[in-house]
Amino acid sequence: MDKQKKSKTSWVYTPKKINVWRGIGFGMNDLMGGGWNNIVSGVIFVFVMSNGISPALAGAITGIGRIFDALFSLFFGAITDGFYRNKLGQKFGRRHFFILLGGILFAVVFPLFWVKSTNWIYYLIIYVAIELIIAMILIPWETLPTEMTDDYNLRTVLSGSRMVISATGTALVFFILAALKHAQNPNAYLITGIIWTIIFVIAIFTSYRSTWERPLTEDYVKKLNAAPHLSLSEFMKKTVEDYFSTFKNKSFRQHLAIYLLSFTGKDFYSTMLPTFIVCCINGAKDDLPWTLQALSAVGILATLAATKLMISHGPRFLYGLGYSTIILTMVGYIVTWIFDVNNPVVILIVISLFYQCGRAILEFTPWNVFPFIPDVDRIMTRQDRAGIYAAVMTFFRKSTGAIASWIAGILLEVIGFNSKTMLNYGTTPHSIQFGIMLIFFVGPVVLVGWALWISRKFKLNRDTHEVLKQEITRLENGGSKADVKPETKKVVEELTGEPYAKVWPNIDDTQAENNRG
Repeated sequence: MDKQKKSKTSWVYTPKKINVWRGIGFGMNDLMGGGWNNIVSGVIFVFVMSNGISPALAGAITGIGRIFDALFSLFFGAITDGFYRNKLGQKFGRRHFFILLGGILFAVVFPLFWVKSTNWIYYLIIYVAIELIIAMILIPWETLPTEMTDDYNLRTVLSGSRMVISATGTALVFFILAALKHAQNPNAYLITGIIWTIIFVIAIFTSYRSTWERPLTEDYVKKLNAAPHLSLSEFMKKTVEDYFSTFKNKSFRQHLAIYLLSFTGKDFYSTMLPTFIVCCINGAKDDLPWTLQALSAVGILATLAATKLMISHGPRFLYGLGYSTIILTMVGYIVTWIFDVNNPVVILIVISLFYQCGRAILEFTPWNVFPFIPDVDRIMTRQDRAGIYAAVMTFFRKSTGAIASWIAGILLEVIGFNSKTMLNYGTTPHSIQFGIMLIFFVGPVVLVGWALWISRKFKLNRDTHEVLKQEITRLENGGSKADVKPETKKVVEELTGEPYAKVWPNIDDTQAENNRG
């Protein structure tokens, strides 16, 4: 009893006042998360090719690795949801235990990737290990805004702070590499990898200690303990069923489609930018792509502005603003190539500044929407399934990220690109330049444009979430579904995609569903 009481009063389960500084503490983890995603899409492909590995195999490293990681992520969210039953989960927190363990493993494994090798299997093995470790950190961490508060504005503070930090991580990643490349350091990648490791590990443990989980009230512990004990096969079967059930949630279906399309479009940009700049742009040097990517620092200001716009105008406005900006800047890059501009650095900097603003909004908006998705699920199922939703998001995101890099590598080989050297303008045949341009342009524009079209139908925002939250509270307090207001019923049905009669099922029905093998 004493141990249980002690665990309930530990810092992991003790809510604190959420302010900007607390938001920054939470968001520090995305210094690593955002930085790593940009390393995957913007650095690894070129780094591996620089060691003489073909584009197809370079793309296969991240492609195969992320498929393994996606399968791991598929079940990991559900594991963290139920980890409270384990003594380690009770002591350290069902989410925080994995953040702590992952941070330790990350410090050991991450620097190994940046050792020079001509063996693509070596990179594949280390890459898979890194991805699994990062999933161990990010999946439980992504559920924390839902656990730390149910207030729309406070969750926006948390998620907004996260995306500011993510933009900072993106800028740091490319700024450090650009500086070492500009200095022509032969060990630029290895030194950069060590510096990244130090920065990311500090960020992980800052976030670990600055956050908390849902307080362990007597009712909440009773609910956690009431979940059935399942065998491995039963657990896997139920987890897959739970994941498929998330697609009954209309808001989540739309959110996931917008998220995947836009982020995959961004992946095509980051993967292909170095090749496009060095091989297609007149007079470009091999440090210019990293300099342009380092302009992502402007995304910090764009994210701060987006935080206010999220509250005042909602996600649909931000989707339109961010995606339209990206499409226009992609046109700008191609026009620069078509007209073969001499000394185009200034023009590229201006275009890239606008792109980075659009990219920051693209990254900010879905992750600010996400903490409210489990609330839509709650009125549908009466369950706390934030971990499942985070795992589904991560699974599909990593799957599509794998596809983007792999396809880019295969297409480069198809057009005859020489994988062992980044050729300067003037020696790259025009036919290969044209192929690079098409890959660079078509992927982002088609995918981001598709996401923009879907976003016009998205209904979840501050006002509709407030209606949803009030209805959940009313029902939790014993209110009758028969007494629902017509306008509330309409909002609930628009967000869930289900008739109101089917939401907030009877407790007996929910328990029966949970006990199904």
